[in-house]
Amino acid sequence: MKHLFIRFQKRLALALLGLSFIGLTACATIYRDHGYIPSDDELAEIVVGVDSRDTVADAVGVPSTAGVLDNSGYYYVKSKVRHLGALRPKEVEREVLAISFSDTGIVQNIERFSLQDGKVVQLSRRVTESSVRDNTFLRQLLGSIGNIGASVLD
Repeated sequence: MKHLFIRFQKRLALALLGLSFIGLTACATIYRDHGYIPSDDELAEIVVGVDSRDTVADAVGVPSTAGVLDNSGYYYVKSKVRHLGALRPKEVEREVLAISFSDTGIVQNIERFSLQDGKVVQLSRRVTESSVRDNTFLRQLLGSIGNIGASVLD
C-alpha cells in the first residue's frame, strides 16, 4: 500500500511539473513586427530637392500611408508589439519615416519619428460632433415631455 502511495506522489509531482512548464511557456513574451521602413542605404538614393514622387516610389517602394487630403507626403510606419500571455498587446517600439513633397512634387524633407520622440504624426482623423452632450436616454426622453408643437397635433 505504501508503495502505491509513493508511486502516486511521483506521478502527481511529475504532472504538476509538466503543468507548470506549460503554464510558464504560455506566458512567454512574443514580439511581432508590423509595417515597413526603408533602410538607410535605400534612403541614401533619395536626393532632397531633386527626386520626385515617382522616383521615391521606385527607389524605396510604395508607402503604406500617404497624405490623404493634399498629397503632402509619404509615410512609412514600422512598429514592434509585445504580446505577453493573456495581457493586452503593448506597442513597445514605433518608427515613422515621413517624406514630404513641395507643391510641384519634389522631395522637400525626410524625417524620422519614434515612440520616444513623443511627436505625433496624424495620419487621419475623423471626428463627428454630437449635438447631445452628457444626456442619458432617460433625461432626453423626460426632457421632451410637454415640448409638442402645434404642427404635430394637426
